[in-house]
Amino acid sequence: MPASLILASGSETRREMLQNAGLEIEIIKPRVDEEMMRDAMLAEDALPRDIADALAEMKARKVSEKHPDRLVLGCDQVLDFRGELISKARSIEEAREQLIKLRGARHTLLSAAVLYEEGKPIWRHVGQARLTTRVFSDAFLDDYLARNWDDVRHCVGCYKLEAEGVRLFAQVEGNHFTVLGLPLIELVNYLTLKGELQQ
Repeated sequence: MPASLILASGSETRREMLQNAGLEIEIIKPRVDEEMMRDAMLAEDALPRDIADALAEMKARKVSEKHPDRLVLGCDQVLDFRGELISKARSIEEAREQLIKLRGARHTLLSAAVLYEEGKPIWRHVGQARLTTRVFSDAFLDDYLARNWDDVRHCVGCYKLEAEGVRLFAQVEGNHFTVLGLPLIELVNYLTLKGELQQ
């Protein structure tokens, strides 16, 4: 039997990654105010890494409270640009401003995952990837957003590396799964050691 867990996220990309790895996934979206928690932590000068970890844990805990007998995975991804946390764009204009800011520069994606069982955290990991964008033209940027806005509007950084967003980049350092929003290899290793996945 494949390992069965609840994914406390509506992310189709994460669901696909987990299913492709041979896990049985049930999705339950937690009702959490991510923006309020993020803003509160930013007001206390929390590091982007700690914000990603705390948001992932909050999601896992919320769902685990109602399903204590199940493994629950909470995830979150943040973009750290020179110490500034960049959130999902709320409009195509904001997306354009963000990508102009990132143009020709390096930023860090932090993908956090926290696993809960019986209402308690049993495993956590924050993966890190560094990405450098190329110096793309304003014309390319406008065309890219016009073609892809509906697909990337829910993505941190307004790109999907597995789609046309790859054309924005000059270099990617780090694990591909971390860029997609989940430290999958580390999670699979833990589930295997725990006996949830066959060795």
